[in-house]
Amino acid sequence: MARRWVAPTWGAPEDWVFEEYSPAMPGAGEITIQVRAAGVNPADAKHVARARTGVDLPAPIGYEVSGVVTAVGPQTEIVTGPVAVGDEVIAFRVRGGYATELTVPAEKVLRKPGTLTHAEAANLLLAGTTAAEMLDVVRAEPGETVLLHGASGAVGVSVLQQAAMKGVRVIGTASRARFDVVSRFGGIPVEYGDGLSDRVAAALASERASVVDAALDAVGTDEAVATSLGLVADRSRIVTIAAPAAAKQHGFRAIAGSMPDSARFRDTVREHLAELAETGRLTVPMAGEFPLDQARAAHRLLATGHPGGKLALIP
Repeated sequence: MARRWVAPTWGAPEDWVFEEYSPAMPGAGEITIQVRAAGVNPADAKHVARARTGVDLPAPIGYEVSGVVTAVGPQTEIVTGPVAVGDEVIAFRVRGGYATELTVPAEKVLRKPGTLTHAEAANLLLAGTTAAEMLDVVRAEPGETVLLHGASGAVGVSVLQQAAMKGVRVIGTASRARFDVVSRFGGIPVEYGDGLSDRVAAALASERASVVDAALDAVGTDEAVATSLGLVADRSRIVTIAAPAAAKQHGFRAIAGSMPDSARFRDTVREHLAELAETGRLTVPMAGEFPLDQARAAHRLLATGHPGGKLALIP
């Protein structure tokens, strides 16, 4: 009997239940995966914290996994081509990834990059596709300078790596204790807090750059919003994943995986990001692993805002 985490009611991870269940046998266009690692993301808890349209209770938890194929439906291929029992794969934008085994649509499954562990692979695509969309929305071009709020977080680190491949300069906000992370992935670290705009200006001068061409907000603070609005003249070149109300108020863009346009874009870049990981050009810094039955503990650490990298649940 397989096991999985579900939210029986709207609420916090402390309300979730770890239950036994029987995964469906795969039909045409479906595969069954024995989960080796499930990625832990803020969205996992956010999307069951309160009532949401299109989500029924009890709601299985978890959006991305890495594992091994245990069954394949008839006439079925995954995004990256033919698939067979025993293949290592990743699945993204699924429901119920906090499980020992699950059956998913093959259109959500890709071959696992061989360079990544299962824990790393299970954390590749949610952060990676979000980062790719942020850079796309602001139309970041080679030689330009972007300001990234939250540069040492999971999405921020992926932005740093993808921007460097594009030849885009990134000034990234972080705590002083996390400057090494921003620098390691090619960013120019600046400390958030009072005087941020002045420190960004000093960073620009040190790089002989004249303006901040675009701003990417992964934290959603009033400071991040105000600094972005103050430094970027064209509001179509400001994007947030954390301050949708401010975006609506001030006329800049908010994106989220639950938005149809965002979902479509993120599907288009999955295979490219997996290829980048396969060749070692895109990495996933990890902070730790938890046994699957300790999902609540993983979310308590995630809720501190400073896990120091990605977290994975290991069945």
